[in-house]
Amino acid sequence: MLKIQNLDCGYGRMKVIDGVDFEVGTESVGLFGPNGAGKSTLISAIMGMVKPWKGSIELDGKRIEGVETHTIARMGVALVPQERELFPGMSVEDNLVLGAAYIPHAKDGIPEQLEKIFALFPILKERRTQLAGTMSGGQQRMLAIGRALMSKPRLLILDEPSLGLQPSIVTEVFEVLKGLKSSVSILVTEQNVRESLRAIDRGYVLENGRIVLEDSAEGLKTNPYVIKSYLGL
Repeated sequence: MLKIQNLDCGYGRMKVIDGVDFEVGTESVGLFGPNGAGKSTLISAIMGMVKPWKGSIELDGKRIEGVETHTIARMGVALVPQERELFPGMSVEDNLVLGAAYIPHAKDGIPEQLEKIFALFPILKERRTQLAGTMSGGQQRMLAIGRALMSKPRLLILDEPSLGLQPSIVTEVFEVLKGLKSSVSILVTEQNVRESLRAIDRGYVLENGRIVLEDSAEGLKTNPYVIKSYLGL
């Protein structure tokens, strides 16, 4: 589905991503690394918000470097950003509806998709009339994921979904992601490697803009470098 080859990109003269090769098929893939490794920059490049200097990004065999973000969204890629970026003065339900309103293949199925989201996150159904800005951080994270899923994506990208959440909510969010991977391809960037490895099929480790390790989730769990550097064991 998504294929990145020999990608370089950055900001001004500062290179952040350096020769990255990366793939996501019909599966759930994790992208791990410390702060400043380039995870968010790589996501921004996929979504058309950062223009590559070199290399290619393909979606279903079609080159998408230079394609506008809204077009990439309409091609079936949905992003849940770190900061959630909800409309705080609008209700939970209105935020969800906006996730599908401008996506041609999703806007006609809004009622049915709403019910699917409410089944995934019952708290959103309970709070459907509540203003998004008055919800807890964990509830807002669920709303952001729900809004992305409203677009009926083929590829769901989540940038640091556990950021700032209490452990019980993190576990709940990753349980939902684990259940979703049979119906949508998932790419998740995370610093919480331990929790992520329970929900993904494969993973990459990105450090200083380069992929330094790639393996199955089981392989990463037992890799000495991952254990020492990311699992704290």
